[in-house]
Amino acid sequence: MADSGYARYVALGDSQTEGLGDDDGTGNPRGWADRLAEQIARTDTGLLYANLAVRGRLAGEVRSEQLEPALALRPDLATVVAGVNDVLRPRFDADEVAGHLEAMFAALTGSGARVATLTFPDFARIVPAARPIGHRVTALNSRIREAARRHGVVVADAEPHPVVTDLRLWSPDRLHASPRGHALIAAAVAEALAVPGSDDSWIRPLPADERAHSRLRVVGTELRWAGSFLGPWLARRVRGRSSGDGREAKRPALLPVAQVVEDPQLGPADSRRSE
Repeated sequence: MADSGYARYVALGDSQTEGLGDDDGTGNPRGWADRLAEQIARTDTGLLYANLAVRGRLAGEVRSEQLEPALALRPDLATVVAGVNDVLRPRFDADEVAGHLEAMFAALTGSGARVATLTFPDFARIVPAARPIGHRVTALNSRIREAARRHGVVVADAEPHPVVTDLRLWSPDRLHASPRGHALIAAAVAEALAVPGSDDSWIRPLPADERAHSRLRVVGTELRWAGSFLGPWLARRVRGRSSGDGREAKRPALLPVAQVVEDPQLGPADSRRSE
């Protein structure tokens, strides 16, 4: 099987790229970028990989904190995914956020790297309370596509596909993908990059959920979610705090990619790293 031709992959972003919602079995986040690196490394066996993403970061913070370190690593592949934290803030400016993303696209492609990004799902289908900000996601996705076209950036366009809003792909907080969701994101980016072994099977709907969901149960689920996740998130915003305060990148240096043992009974979404 032919390789992808990548030697150094660097991931930039926030909590989704850091891997929250996808425990690696040792209490640390794995995530879609790790999974993508693992897939590339199956054919590009000498691949080195760094992940500079830090939870809670706004797009401007990703640019100011991660772009220069990323360029210093001289990647030939980079992924840039940010903006969701901006969408959730009271003062959201789609042009400003897209401007930060485009600056990163321009700098990384200008350095010779191939760059990939992705669009975001309709969060109103994941969190009904997010309906008032649904237009923000649409606006940001449109600008991401435009900026990507200008700089030759590859886009894994997740937004049009209903499967990405299936709640089974999301962790209980509904802000971060579940292990299954991270596996799907990795598959989407791999397909967009034409990584050997990738295909478009990620867009297929999941098997039907046979469990009945009464209106009362749905309301109860929403109330529990608000108490467990929305309340604490709002409290941090009021205090001017972020989940990423005091945190650093989990993988700031380029390192070889660990092999992963895939469990045929559980599938890649639940596989664990080998020792």
